[in-house]
This record gives sequence, structure tokens and C-alpha cells, in this order.
Amino acid sequence: MPSVEDVRIAFETDRVLYSQHARHEMRDEPFGRIREHEVSEAVFTAEQLDDYPDEEPYPSSLFLGWTAASRPLHFVVSYDQEAGLAIIVTAYEPDPRLWSNSRERKK
Repeated sequence: MPSVEDVRIAFETDRVLYSQHARHEMRDEPFGRIREHEVSEAVFTAEQLDDYPDEEPYPSSLFLGWTAASRPLHFVVSYDQEAGLAIIVTAYEPDPRLWSNSRERKK
């Protein structure tokens, strides 16, 4: 699983790839378009919320971070250890109807 530190280093060294799905979700975000710089800002305040060890081709993790404008963002990242490459699988603003404090799914 990618750690917060792995993802931060990938962003610092410009070793980040956005999947086509992520770009689509960021563009069509219901709470307003998400820009790459916002994801980058969120990475540096991120905390890991969940792991998806069975994802292919790489395990992934769900992170929560905050932009400079205090916008909460969730982003799922896979990590290619050999290449030191963070792959953004998706990014979205957590819907407060579905998430408590942007951290826990409501039951």
C-alpha cells in the first residue's frame, strides 16, 4: 500500500500520473471542478483513511487531505514502488450526506 510519505515524495519529484478516470471525476465533480494543484495541496495535509490491498495492478489507499482553501478532498492512490510513481485513481470532494467529518462513511 502507498504510504502518505510515498505519495508526498512522488508529488515532490513530479512522479505522478492521473488516470483517465481520475481526470473525468475531477472535471465533473458535483461540488466544483478539482484542479491538479488542489490535489497536490491536499497531499501535503493528507491522512490515510483506508487500504485496498487487492487492487490490481497495484494496491491502493484512500486519503483525505485539505486544499489551501480548506476544501476537503478524497483521493485514491496506487503506487508503483519500482518507478516511485503515484497513480491517482480518483479524486473527489466527500459528500457530507455520505461522510461524517469527511473521514467516516455514514451508516
